[in-house]
Amino acid sequence: MAQFRLARLCLMLAAIGVSAPALVTSVHAQQKTDAAAAPAPAKDTVRPEIFKLLDPAAIKPLMDAKNYTEIQSRITQAEAFPNQTPYEQYVINRMKLSLGSTTNNNAMAMPALEAVINSERLSPAERADFIQALANMHYNAKDYPKAIEWFNRYEKDSPTPEKVRSSKIRAQYLGGDFAAAKSALLPMINEMEKAGQKPSEEDLRLLASAAVKVKDDAAYLVGLEKLARYYPNDDFWTDLLNRGVARQKGFDAQTNMVNVYRLEFAAVKQMAPEEYVDLAELALRDGFPTEAKKVLDAGYAAGVLGKGANAKTHAALRDKANKGAADDARNIASGEAGAAKAKTGAGLVNLGWAYATMDQADKGIGFIQQGIAKGGLKNPEEAKLRLGMAQARAGKKAEAIQTFEGVKGGAGAGDLAKYWIMLLNQQDGAATAAK
Repeated sequence: MAQFRLARLCLMLAAIGVSAPALVTSVHAQQKTDAAAAPAPAKDTVRPEIFKLLDPAAIKPLMDAKNYTEIQSRITQAEAFPNQTPYEQYVINRMKLSLGSTTNNNAMAMPALEAVINSERLSPAERADFIQALANMHYNAKDYPKAIEWFNRYEKDSPTPEKVRSSKIRAQYLGGDFAAAKSALLPMINEMEKAGQKPSEEDLRLLASAAVKVKDDAAYLVGLEKLARYYPNDDFWTDLLNRGVARQKGFDAQTNMVNVYRLEFAAVKQMAPEEYVDLAELALRDGFPTEAKKVLDAGYAAGVLGKGANAKTHAALRDKANKGAADDARNIASGEAGAAKAKTGAGLVNLGWAYATMDQADKGIGFIQQGIAKGGLKNPEEAKLRLGMAQARAGKKAEAIQTFEGVKGGAGAGDLAKYWIMLLNQQDGAATAAK
């Protein structure tokens, strides 16, 4: 399996303004008395000494001039005042939050932000935004347990818990809780599909990777199928056919390995050298030299055959396929009468597929249909696969899909039919998008 690499996550902090809340002075606080002996300031007021230090009219030009040292000095002086009211502490923390956010000083900003959140002085919407911001700050600091804690709090306190679901899942994954990440991803992806939305490639890669971490083959296959469906590439298709067909319990390699390669040949841009060779050898084994010739020609055209230590072997196999294809082209028609007189339909099915490999798919379809109708087939589901593949080669997508939908049973035939339908729909979508 190709090693899945998670894209680097760039989660932005929620915006936090630099302006402080309104500072309200009380009448009694105007008196110049000893701070320690003065009566406690009224609720939601700030003593004039603190106000003078943190007056927004004085702080803004300092912020604009990036005179952060002076602002820090004012905050330090304000923090030194005794007997601070909860509101004064709130005001100071808001100013620390503004300075810490502006200067990327998380050591200052994060505890200040937590204090502001816990002050119970925020509107519900602002509180939710600040909780999300703090969760993201912990995430960016790679403190994933803390990030999850605050993402959980956001989900509890906010009317839009789905906003942090993806971030929380990533925190779970990066924090090593792969089982939790996998369990959260599966329903999220299913919900998106039900709503007609396309899951992101990153979410699907994350699901597949988390499934590998916890050795959940079924969940990995779910993620892989969706990756191949929505974001097809050679690696996804090759791994899907390997894990989703060839490794499945009951797979009949003798009958259907050639069909795995046939689907791969149709789905990917380039196969591995040994896969071109295997498909060609299996096609020759089954009596389809023209198919073998075309497969080998494709391998040579891709530049992966005819080189290195196996160059002579490739050339010999190609010569064999070329000679067999030439013989078939001359003699195939002579076999029609014998196939029609045979007791079973196997000869007709083989004859039809041979015509399909010779770019006479329409003619081949008729023979395969006759062979299936005649019966007596050792592998009737494999014959249906060939019919569907011939119809696909003839450009009859709807008929091919209908045929593949009728393929039942194990041995790999049903899985192959399912993925043929996926490929045909995929190719149709790509063709529509290109118009």
